[in-house]
Amino acid sequence: MFGSAQAPDEESAPLSRPLILLKRISIAAILLLAVVYAGDYISVRYRIPKNRDPYGVVRIRRSYAVTMKNGKPEYFFDQPTEQTCVRSLFPHFGYPPCWYLERRRTQQVKM
Repeated sequence: MFGSAQAPDEESAPLSRPLILLKRISIAAILLLAVVYAGDYISVRYRIPKNRDPYGVVRIRRSYAVTMKNGKPEYFFDQPTEQTCVRSLFPHFGYPPCWYLERRRTQQVKM
């Protein structure tokens, strides 16, 4: 009755332990990512710290690669433009993070 608990099968017990551990690690990683994203959003939304502007501007240069009839690409360059970005780890409010844009100042569009 109360004291009689069924012992798990000997074959399924060793296999289920790594699965349980993998499940716990996955849940912990998802929760950690959600907490980091929420903290990043709160810092941008409520301007934490107060002396930091959450938005920045990065000058980018866009080029267009047009494939001609002979199969060779021809490049057209656009004037440099300024693009608004957000100073955070993740994109927020429709703007990419500044660290991402600063590493990709030249953007190529294939046509």
